Amino acid sequence: MIHINNVSKWYGTFQVLKDCTTQVDRQEVLVVCGPSGSGKSTLLKTVNGLEPFQQGTILLDGVSVGDPATDLPDLRSRVGMVFQNFELFPHLSVLANLTLAQRKVLGRDLEEANERAFLYLDRVGLKALADRYPASLSGGQQQRVAIARALCMDPVCMLFDEPTSALDPEMVNEVLDVMVSLAEDGMTMMCVTHEMSFARKVADRMIFMDQGSILEDVPTDVFFGDLAGRPERVQTFLSKELRI
Repeated sequence: MIHINNVSKWYGTFQVLKDCTTQVDRQEVLVVCGPSGSGKSTLLKTVNGLEPFQQGTILLDGVSVGDPATDLPDLRSRVGMVFQNFELFPHLSVLANLTLAQRKVLGRDLEEANERAFLYLDRVGLKALADRYPASLSGGQQQRVAIARALCMDPVCMLFDEPTSALDPEMVNEVLDVMVSLAEDGMTMMCVTHEMSFARKVADRMIFMDQGSILEDVPTDVFFGDLAGRPERVQTFLSKELRI
């Protein structure tokens, strides 16, 4: 589904991504982890063209993201993106947040858009809050609305950029539970997260990044396995994260 080949990116003279190569197969869950500032979110955002890159290629469901001829708005309409900070329209109800892009981008009529919206609000446990406004919801509820909004577009894959980092600790699990459910249903997912218990539960593969480079790209059981012979930066990270 996603092929990232030798991708490099600079901000001016600073190289934020260094020759990154990986892929995500259909129905696979890939978790990207590493210290803050390692390039995780930047790599994720190159996948749907939110961040341009200067070298390498990215294919998303067979479409070249970096090709100037590619219709990026059309491509993004097929990719669910969930950000750290919800990005809901505050002046629109929950229902209107879920139907707007369906009608404007996919051309659905109001009845069909509402039907899809209620389907996915029910999926994330918020059907009863369809008439509420974002400001009246908890952070966890807002993030679940954002996930439902992405699902309404019938995405071929989902990208998650640290979706729980802005939440209070007690709200984290309600969002992770939805993500676990999506993974169990076979949704192709690429997730940047520090939630190692979630990663251990649902990820098929783990990527570890540091200073713009992919230091490890291994199956999940290998990542959380023996530290002997692993890159020193990975050993340090896992020792702190897992208190080994």
